[in-house]
Amino acid sequence: MIGLVKHFVILYGGLFAITNPVGAVPVFLGVTHDLSWGQRREIAQKTATTVIVTLVVFALIGEWIFKFFGSSVDAFAIAGGILLFKMAMDMLSGRLSTVKISKEETEEFSEEVVTLEEVAIIPLAIPLISGPGAITTVMLYMAKSTSVPEKATVIASILAIGLTVWLILCSSNRIQRKLGRVGIKVMTRMMGLILTSMAVQMIINGIKGAFGI
Repeated sequence: MIGLVKHFVILYGGLFAITNPVGAVPVFLGVTHDLSWGQRREIAQKTATTVIVTLVVFALIGEWIFKFFGSSVDAFAIAGGILLFKMAMDMLSGRLSTVKISKEETEEFSEEVVTLEEVAIIPLAIPLISGPGAITTVMLYMAKSTSVPEKATVIASILAIGLTVWLILCSSNRIQRKLGRVGIKVMTRMMGLILTSMAVQMIINGIKGAFGI
């Protein structure tokens, strides 16, 4: 039981650093600046739901993806670690990773007339929150889980992240006032530091597995 709790905490912490919902607050406010609080809450709910569905689906089909492309878990771990390291370097610089969403994409959705569903799914849920890094991570953790309880822990951590995303986006105005842009950048850098260690460890584990060290 203690092992499962530890597994959950590690994965939840890692996913929180990767998805960085606090860092998504300025983008959320930017693309919803002219909407009512009720509409923002609806978008937050749809975004959180999309994040959960996306990550759960990739967690469940990850094993088949590995088999289809003939890729080993260790090779995927090395590639995923490199991807996470790139994201971490961007976050340590205090900016959203270009692996997830570019400035041009944010401005495009701020200027265009789009539906609530479009805003919630793209760019908020995909790729801003549940981007390549988060998808890679849940696929790897699910592939390395050897028992049903461990796999259930991965799903539970995804559900917890979805709930966290919903709570943070619903409180976006308050978070922006409390932390300000500087505070959000500081948190983004902190998440980047955690993500850096995860990325390095993922690469090390992949190399060890690939070469049987």
